[in-house]
Amino acid sequence: MAWDEPYLETCCRAALHRMMLAGAIGRPDGLKDGPCLHRLAGMGLALQRDDQRFAATAAGEARHASEVLRRRAS
Repeated sequence: MAWDEPYLETCCRAALHRMMLAGAIGRPDGLKDGPCLHRLAGMGLALQRDDQRFAATAAGEARHASEVLRRRAS
């Protein structure tokens, strides 16, 4: 995470990961992680489509790759 990126709580990182796993189908609103999905959308990491499902933006995909998928150096 770069110094100028807002911190993602553990629950929001998990919501970002679940959204990425949902792929093109998107993550529906109204689930337990709804508040995190709305927070991610407010940060520009997700967008809520017309069908009320959340999908990752390019920034969200990059953040997922750098923060969720990162590997620790051995």
